[in-house]
Amino acid sequence: MKNLLVVNVNWLGDVIFSSPVFRALRKSYPDARISCLAVPRVREILESIQEIDDIIIYDEDGRDRNLLSKFRMVGRLRRENFDAVFLLSKSRSRASMMKLAGIPVRVGYENKNRGRLLSHIAAGDVNSMHRSDYYLGVIEAFGVAVEDRSTILEAREEDCHTVQQMLSDQGRDPSKKLIALNPGGNWDLKRWPAENFARLAERLSTDKELQLVFTGADKDRPLVEDIFRTASFESKPIKLTGQMTLKQLTALMTCLDVFVTADSGPLHMATSVGCPTVSVFGPTRPEITGPRGTGQNVTLQKDVGCNRRACYHLECRNNICMQAVTVENVYEAIKSIQDS
Repeated sequence: MKNLLVVNVNWLGDVIFSSPVFRALRKSYPDARISCLAVPRVREILESIQEIDDIIIYDEDGRDRNLLSKFRMVGRLRRENFDAVFLLSKSRSRASMMKLAGIPVRVGYENKNRGRLLSHIAAGDVNSMHRSDYYLGVIEAFGVAVEDRSTILEAREEDCHTVQQMLSDQGRDPSKKLIALNPGGNWDLKRWPAENFARLAERLSTDKELQLVFTGADKDRPLVEDIFRTASFESKPIKLTGQMTLKQLTALMTCLDVFVTADSGPLHMATSVGCPTVSVFGPTRPEITGPRGTGQNVTLQKDVGCNRRACYHLECRNNICMQAVTVENVYEAIKSIQDS
């Protein structure tokens, strides 16, 4: 096997969960060229996985949306002469493309009646396995040994320099420990209440040995602005919300003493570069989507009955599972990491 393709999933956290797949493939096939097909929004994370040689962008919601573009992609894949493809994505259309591209070995899970499109079928239940183990199950079905299941990302030196300059421009005091708060989230149900982040930030700002920084995507700017308006800080936090690329955020996490967030892509980025984290879980389950990185993690979740299994009831009005984790709980978790 000299030319391998991995068809990845679409979401940031899940792509991070796939990182040990590439490491195991590299271990088994050290001389192979390993490519990854994925959507545009996860490119920067894929570029932080050092075992990937080439990234093929498949913009299924944009330029590759129409049928002609899909056939062009099939033609490109055919010209690449891949020996095998490992389908982490459950998409039937992508499996069809791999067969049309003439890739002889096609490994994936039999779902959406796509078994006839595959040459090797993996066995596993996405609802009961950790997501990373589910993805690793694809390559294991082909006999690839997995020795290390941890997620690992690499921060680039140039991004580390850029982040250090950004922090310095906003008054970073290098003598103080740096704690980042990430109040955003992919969907509202998984967010810890903004007022809790405000109260936590107020409390942490009284510690003269700490310096706070707020992170988040551009869409999180209004949320962070609300927190700044309602909170009373003894020392004003650094605000980097909406100012960093994913690569720069990865670099920032190598500088942090603690990162506080809900279940989110940035959580997995942080633990994957070895950053200590405090994560607040509510509707999702840590045994399914909990961090797998090398960084120390304290996961906080309260049993409120309805979250004993992963809950995706997006219309939930009171979100009691997230509200059940208190500011005191998170503050004590931060202190436990600092004291360890």
